[in-house]
Amino acid sequence: MSRICKVSGKRPLVGNNVSHAHNKTKRRQYPNLQSKRIYVEELGKFVRVRLSVRALKTVTRYGLMPYLKKQGLSLSDVA
Repeated sequence: MSRICKVSGKRPLVGNNVSHAHNKTKRRQYPNLQSKRIYVEELGKFVRVRLSVRALKTVTRYGLMPYLKKQGLSLSDVA
C-alpha cells in the first residue's frame, strides 16, 4: 500500500539523517496517514478513506464533498 494521501496528495519527503560527525544517510519522512470512515451527508452513508491528518482537519471543517470539489476530485478517486 502506497503512503500517499488520497485527498491532498501528500507523499513521503526524502532527506538526510546527519550525525554529530556530519555523516549523512538517506531517510524518508512519511505523512501522518490514517484510515477513517467519514459520513457523507449527500449520499447518506459512510465512506472509508486513507488520508493525512492535515486533510482530515480540513474535511472536518468543510465536509468531504465540498473539499473534493475544490480539489477537482470525485468520490471514486478517493474511496
